[in-house]
Amino acid sequence: MADPFAVRMHFSSQLQHLNASVNSAQKAAQYALKYKDMDEDLHSCILEQLEKNNMNTRANIMYFIEHFLDLAKEGHADYIRMMQRDIIRVVDAVAPDDGSGAANVKVVRKVLQGLLGKGHLESQTVTQIEDVLKERETNDDDLGLTSSPVDVEMVDRPQAQPTPKNSRRPAPHRLDKRQIEQRIEEDRERHKRERESIWAVPKGDDAELNKLWEETSDFGEDDDRLVTEEEEDFIKEMELQQCPHKQSSANGQLH
Repeated sequence: MADPFAVRMHFSSQLQHLNASVNSAQKAAQYALKYKDMDEDLHSCILEQLEKNNMNTRANIMYFIEHFLDLAKEGHADYIRMMQRDIIRVVDAVAPDDGSGAANVKVVRKVLQGLLGKGHLESQTVTQIEDVLKERETNDDDLGLTSSPVDVEMVDRPQAQPTPKNSRRPAPHRLDKRQIEQRIEEDRERHKRERESIWAVPKGDDAELNKLWEETSDFGEDDDRLVTEEEEDFIKEMELQQCPHKQSSANGQLH
């Protein structure tokens, strides 16, 4: 049997070194599934790393959570249950209410929508968190902290409650140049992967045809008018080609 302390340390290290690549997320997820008998301990590692690392690492872990729960759905569903239980704590860590996580609000929203669409979270839970994020966005604008993520230490909070606007917040420390460049590069890599997935065609007979059919909008009045206009233009062009004197006359008018 593996040493629980060694397993915890190794998994924590994997979380700390997550990046925009799918490979790093897969390795960490597969490791947690391999030692699913220590699920509570490894789940606590996720929470711990979210609350102690900088905002870049927290964003990477947030993206990892969606990938992790996708694999856990078949490998060990208890991980999903634990994440559902602690999702508020996760959101508080990735996009805290002190204005320091402004750059991560979009990350949280994107992952939450992904978890909702895959059935990992209930719509009521996501709606409640969205209301909190809206308030935090307002706070971020008031403080002028929407330009870049910052690195702060977090404390455990059982509930997500927005901080009143008139309360005092500690002045956050901005990320250094290296961390900012790292965040930009990782965001660029994720956007590139998303664009590639748009063109991906599922396997199977007529898969590409079915994909195009589903993405094609219904035939409407504008389409009908466009077809009529194109048909009229086509008929005129054919008449000119069939009648040489008309074609010469048309060419003369052009000159």
